[in-house]
Amino acid sequence: MTTADDTPVAAAGTADDEVTRVTSDPWDRQVVWWDVGFVLIVLLTASAMALGGDTDARELWTAYAAMAVMLVAYAVWGAPAARSRDQRRALAYTVVLIGGTAVAVAQGGLATFLLFASFTQLWMLLEPPRRAVVASVVLGVATSFAIAAQQGFDVPTLIEAAPQMGIAIAFSVLLGLWFAATMRRSDERARLLHELRRAQAELAKSNHAAGVTAERERIAQEIHDTLAQGFTSVVTQAQAATAALDRGEQDRARERLLVVEETARDNLAEARALVAAFAPVPLQGSTLAEALRRLAERFTAETGTPVVLDVAGATSPSGTGAGATGHAAADVVLLRAAQEALANVRRHAGARAVTIRLTRDGDGDDGDDGGAPDVRLEVTDDGRGLPPGQVDGLGLAGMRERVSAVGGTLAVEPGEGGGTRVEVHVPASGGAA
Repeated sequence: MTTADDTPVAAAGTADDEVTRVTSDPWDRQVVWWDVGFVLIVLLTASAMALGGDTDARELWTAYAAMAVMLVAYAVWGAPAARSRDQRRALAYTVVLIGGTAVAVAQGGLATFLLFASFTQLWMLLEPPRRAVVASVVLGVATSFAIAAQQGFDVPTLIEAAPQMGIAIAFSVLLGLWFAATMRRSDERARLLHELRRAQAELAKSNHAAGVTAERERIAQEIHDTLAQGFTSVVTQAQAATAALDRGEQDRARERLLVVEETARDNLAEARALVAAFAPVPLQGSTLAEALRRLAERFTAETGTPVVLDVAGATSPSGTGAGATGHAAADVVLLRAAQEALANVRRHAGARAVTIRLTRDGDGDDGDDGGAPDVRLEVTDDGRGLPPGQVDGLGLAGMRERVSAVGGTLAVEPGEGGGTRVEVHVPASGGAA
C-alpha cells in the first residue's frame, strides 16, 4: 500500500508477519525432525530387539505392540500437541508414552533405547517445566521397575537398576531445563521483536502525523504570505476602480484595473509555484534586492504610499547579487518578511512613507552573532503602529517561525520617530536551514 495514512498499518502487519516467521515457521520445521527422529528410534529399537536374539517371540511381539501403540498415540495426540501446544493432548500422549516405554523395556533390555526419545518428548510437549520434571521422574521409576520385572522382579535387580535410572533422570532433567530455558529465550526474543516492530510502526505513524501537520502549517503560511495578501490587494484595487468609475474618472479606474491585472498574474504565478514546490516566483532568476525593488514598486502603485528602498552596501561578496545570503531559504525568509511587514503597513499603519533597508554586516559589528556575518532587513513606517495584540497575530507569528527556522532573529518595535520598525537578522550562510 502506498498511501501515507496506510503506512503504519502496513508496518504493523509486517511486525505480525515477522513474529510469525520467527516463532511459528522455524518451530514447525523443527517438529518435523522430531517426528522423523521418533519414528527412526522406534524402528531401530525394534530392529535391534529382533536381531539381538535374547528375546522370545511372545516378548518381542508384546514390545512391538507397545511401540505400535506409542506411534499411534503420537500421531493422534503427540504430533498435534507439539504444534498447537495443547496440554490436554500432551498429557494424554505422555501417559501412553510412559506406559508403552515401560512395557517395551520389560520385554527386553534393548528397548531402553526408547528412553532417548521418551525423555526428550516429555520436555518438548509438557508445560510448564515442572510437569516435565515430574513426568521424567515417573518415567525413570517405571523403567526401573520394568528392568527389574525382566529378571523376576527381585530386590537386588531393582537396587542395581535404580542408580542407572537416577543418572538417566538427572541427565534428562538437566538437559530439559536447558532446553526449556532456550525456548524461553526464543519466546522472549520473539516478543521483544514484536514490541520493537510495533513501536516502529507507532513511531512511523507519529512522524507521519507530525510531518502532515508541519506541511499544512507551511502551506498555510505560504498562502497567508502570498496569495491572501495578493487577493487583499485585488479587492482593494477593485474597490478603488469602482469608486473612480462612479466619479467618472476612467483613466484612474483604468490604472487601478491594470494594477489588479498585474497582481492577479503575480498571484497566479505564486499559486503555480506553490503547487510545483518551487522557490517564490519573485526570486526565480533574480536577486533578493531586485525582488524587493519590484515589491516596493507594486506597493507604491497599489497604495500610493511611497516606499524608499536602500540596498547600498548589501552586495554579496560572492557576487551573486545585492543582499544575497548565499542560501535560497534565507532569501525567501527575508522576502516573505518584507511582504508581511508591508501587508501590516497597508492594513494597520496609515503611514505616509515606508523605508526598506537591506544591509550586510560583514564583520559582525553588532556583536549579536559572535562575529559571524549576517544580512539585516529593516522595514520602518511613520504610521500609528501596530494595535495591541497584533504582535502575536498570524502574520508576525508565521514570520517569527520562518526566521527561527534559518537561525535568525526578528524584532518588532516602535520606530524612533513613531510608527513601527521590523528588523530581521539572518546568517549570511543560511543558518539552520
